[in-house]
Amino acid sequence: MKIVVSPDSFKGSLTAKEAAKEMIAAIHEINPKIKTVLLPVADGGEGTLEPLVEATNGQIVSVRVQDPIGRLIEAEYGILGNRETCVIEMAKASGLTLLSNDERNPLIASTYGTGQLIREALDAGFRKFIIGIGGSATNDGGTGMLNALGMKFLNTDGKELELGAEALSTLYKIDDSFFDERIKVSEFVIACDVDNPFVGTNGTTTIFGPQKGVTPEMVQRIDHNLTILADAIEALTGVALHNEPGAGAAGGLGGAFLAFFPVVLKPGIEVVMRAIDFHGQIHGASLIITGEGKSDAQTLSGKAPIGIANAAKKLQIPVVLISGYVDGDSYSSLSEHFLAIASVANESVTQQESIQNAAIHLRRRTFETVQKIIKEV
Repeated sequence: MKIVVSPDSFKGSLTAKEAAKEMIAAIHEINPKIKTVLLPVADGGEGTLEPLVEATNGQIVSVRVQDPIGRLIEAEYGILGNRETCVIEMAKASGLTLLSNDERNPLIASTYGTGQLIREALDAGFRKFIIGIGGSATNDGGTGMLNALGMKFLNTDGKELELGAEALSTLYKIDDSFFDERIKVSEFVIACDVDNPFVGTNGTTTIFGPQKGVTPEMVQRIDHNLTILADAIEALTGVALHNEPGAGAAGGLGGAFLAFFPVVLKPGIEVVMRAIDFHGQIHGASLIITGEGKSDAQTLSGKAPIGIANAAKKLQIPVVLISGYVDGDSYSSLSEHFLAIASVANESVTQQESIQNAAIHLRRRTFETVQKIIKEV
């Protein structure tokens, strides 16, 4: 019997790899002869880098870059096992988790560090990129990233603007004369599950700004600045980002990629599964176990477990979902896609306990769930 163990991270408690190891330990407690395949995944957001590198026997490279507010930090990019593809997780350089609550400042936060990561990888010779753009602390329309790669944003006096969304109010012209020439001969696959446009009532600032520190008073002001940027980009490239689906991802970083890079935007889990040859890895499996920190209605909108369930369905492999917490109201809709569903937090284990002692409780719940399934087979 072959069981593929392929969870996403249990955010706040276990990485995807740690969760997978606990699940496998539980399976081997039931029967040490069961063949298991460790295949942690991610949905393209935070935590995407490590599973991709692990699954392909790649490596991680550490470099010094600027964080969202300009401090020098150590950030990482990954190299897949094929030694041709570079993986960049923008949250490593420009992510919200790099800032404390009182440091969140969407007026000055910048994607400059993400651009530095791309530049470092280009210098190292890479021309194929997978970039995850979830978890950003920024709302600068990707201007910081572009600036790190040679693009200049100028005011009416011809002076370069400061980094961040606030300075875009004085943007007059974009100078792409020094934009890194290596970009146009590279390939970029962007893991993106957001279809929000650049500006407007459903745009990046209105929808995602509040979690980055955008107050109600700032929304119109920053959205106006991004409109100025979108107008300038259209004047330069002919690409109108204003209402473009996906352009609003990561505070407008998605728009910067769409306008200036040879790029394809794909759902995060699809990007990850292709990179780790998920379909090849699950061939011949009797069962797949997946999971995440919390499963609810959003799980059905492109999260890792539903991507796995859809892929397994084509090969008629049953999938079990074991998550930290499963929303009761979503149980019925989730059950259409999974052979069994289990929540670590239940009537005997509180959510707080399930987080504080995640490894122990996940192993127990996996043992109970898989043992029951094996007995029924």
